[in-house]
Amino acid sequence: MLKVPEHQVAGHIAKDGKLGPLVDDRGRFYKPLQGDARGENEAKFYESFSSNKNVPDHIRGYFPVYHGVQLAEASDGSGKLPHMVLEDVVSGYVKPSVMDVKIGSRTWYPDVSEEYFNKCIKKDSATTTVSLGFRVSGLKIFDCQESRFWRPDKRVVLAYKVDGARMALRKFVSSNPSADSVPDCAYASEVYGGSNGILAKLLELKAWFETQTLYHFNSCSILMVYENESGGDERRAQVKLVDFAHVLDGNGVIDHNFFGGLCSFIKFIQDILESSDNRCENGH
Repeated sequence: MLKVPEHQVAGHIAKDGKLGPLVDDRGRFYKPLQGDARGENEAKFYESFSSNKNVPDHIRGYFPVYHGVQLAEASDGSGKLPHMVLEDVVSGYVKPSVMDVKIGSRTWYPDVSEEYFNKCIKKDSATTTVSLGFRVSGLKIFDCQESRFWRPDKRVVLAYKVDGARMALRKFVSSNPSADSVPDCAYASEVYGGSNGILAKLLELKAWFETQTLYHFNSCSILMVYENESGGDERRAQVKLVDFAHVLDGNGVIDHNFFGGLCSFIKFIQDILESSDNRCENGH
C-alpha cells in the first residue's frame, strides 16, 4: 500500500489531490515522472549513473539507490502512471530531522527556454542562491524540548536571506528549533562533526567535485537527515544528493556551479562547528 511521505520537505507534495511522490513500507520512494521532459531526463540520469563505472563506489552512497521505473497508482487518483522507484532516504528513522538545500549560484543552464530562464533568475535573485551559492528549500526538525516536529512555512523558508539561512542551519542541530530564544546548537558536534558527521561527508563529496567532469548537477539538492529517537547509539547523520531532472553531461568540464555552492555551504557548517562550545550565543 502506497502512502504520502511523512517527512518530505520540498518538491511536489502529494496532498489535496495533487500529483506527488509516494512511499511503501519496504523503504522505497515512488516519484512520478513529470509530464514534460524532466521526468524522462531524471530517469535517464539514474540509468546512466547506475551503470557508469567511472563513478567511485564511495560516491555512489551519496545518491539514492535506483530500482527502475514502474507503473503505480498516482496520488491524484488519475490511475496508474510511471514512477521512478528510489531508495526512501528516511525509511527506518523514527524521529528524523530533515533539510533540503538546493546547491549552486544559478539553477538555469545553457539552452533552456526563455520562460524557464526568467523563472530561475527571479527565484535565484529573490533567495540566497545568487548571494550564497545555495538556498534552503525546506526543513522539518524534531523539537526535543517540545516533543513534536517543527516545520516553518514554505514562504518563510524561501524568504530567508543570509542570516535566515545561517539561523536555519543552527536550528537544524538544536534541541529548541521552534523557540523564539537563540538556538542552542546542542547536537552540532554529533550531527555536523565527527568522522561520520555531515561535514565529513560533505568534504568527501567536495573532493570528488574538485575533479569530476562526468555530470553537471543543475538545480540539484543536498538532503540532510539525522535521528532524534532517544536510546539510539548514534544520530545516523546522512547526506544524499537528490533531484536530477536538469543534470547535463559534463563533457570533460568541472561543474563549477555546484562545486562553488558546495564550498560555500561547507563553510557555513564549519562556522557553526567552530563557534565556541558549539553554542549559538549571539544568534546571528
